[in-house]
Amino acid sequence: MTVARLGPNAVHVRPFAQRDLDAAVAVWADTAGRQPAVFPLADVVSALGADHLALVAERDGALTGAVVAHLQHDHAWILRLGVLPGAPGEGVGGALLDALVEGLAARGAQRLSALLPDGGAGAEALGAHQFTRRVGVSYHHRELTGGGGGNVVERLGGRYVAPGLFESLAGMEREKALIDRRVITPLARAAQANHHGVRPPRAIILFGPPGTGKTTFAKGVASRLRWPFVELFPSRLAGDGGQAAALREFFTSIVEVDEAVLFIDEVEEIAATRDGRPVTHAVTNELLKLIPVFRERPRHLLVCATNAIHSLDSAFIRPGRFDYVLPIGPPDPAARAAIWHSYVAQITDADVDIDRLVDATQMFTPADIDFAARKAAQAAFERDVFGDEDSECNLSPGSTRATVADFLAAIADTRPTLTRAMVHEFESDIDTYARM
Repeated sequence: MTVARLGPNAVHVRPFAQRDLDAAVAVWADTAGRQPAVFPLADVVSALGADHLALVAERDGALTGAVVAHLQHDHAWILRLGVLPGAPGEGVGGALLDALVEGLAARGAQRLSALLPDGGAGAEALGAHQFTRRVGVSYHHRELTGGGGGNVVERLGGRYVAPGLFESLAGMEREKALIDRRVITPLARAAQANHHGVRPPRAIILFGPPGTGKTTFAKGVASRLRWPFVELFPSRLAGDGGQAAALREFFTSIVEVDEAVLFIDEVEEIAATRDGRPVTHAVTNELLKLIPVFRERPRHLLVCATNAIHSLDSAFIRPGRFDYVLPIGPPDPAARAAIWHSYVAQITDADVDIDRLVDATQMFTPADIDFAARKAAQAAFERDVFGDEDSECNLSPGSTRATVADFLAAIADTRPTLTRAMVHEFESDIDTYARM
């Protein structure tokens, strides 16, 4: 769908794409009214999916407006409409509404409504597009301490992860397929899983060397499920009753939320083999007691990540507490090729021999590849801006974007995370601990 308003400042309306997220959020934030919006921004972001219609407006390649609507049966609601103040030309809001009406009508909508706060953006555009304003209607709102959990998520530092993160992960197809089939799909299709006698997972462990993407996979699960992502940082546990009490308070709060992915990175900090020290013993024991309680909550998933699974307490990882113990290992050549293809496409239009990059990064994790790619891009950028004659990746005059020489130089200057000993230990851990 593309709608154009002809003139010196043409408006182009098109479907929302993942790359528009930051700009769209900025537009909605800049156009907020005096009162809080009826639909919180976190809910709007989480609604950017197949069941909703989201459109953006552009002028000269810059995003100047965005709208999201939710359709249920034949009635659609506008969740958020925003147009940047001072956008050149006229008709941005009108173009968005025209395209929105057209798109919703094609989906079978017969009514379109909007609930706006006083002073909120969009009221003028709605009035000019045959929307009828109802007077004498009051909006009633109450915070429910026992339901929803939105405030609890914010208090715990949680957030909604933008849609599409899981799908955008380059390479690691084996790990993606495993997590999709074992974890995401049973949770997303709980009724269908129950029909086959499959119990959706409540807790999983991701283990592997540092930098292999365990945190990103956990966020990707939250993105796919459209559940809030809440991270517990073991190093920040503190309170009047000590770490064990702080841990208990955190878990008591998280179970108040309707749905959530709870992520604990470097879980060995609070679940290592008990060494007799009272503090360590108390925290590990508390966690062992809390996990079964957490598992009783539907639409909750605990994801623990560790670089050293062999250091975890044996009682912690036994069946009954965790449904799966999944290895997230170093990328194989095919995965490295996919990761490099993704970065090269973003950074340059030069003809880059991906196979050379793959061969040069045998002990690289995805995080290492990310660093090397950014380093190559930075070198090309500095050469273009400053005309560095002494650049490590100096090219012929007139060439500015990164080439294979930039990438290879950046790789040579990047210290890989992995060693052969670490890879061997990981392979041994798979044989000993993995449950897939």
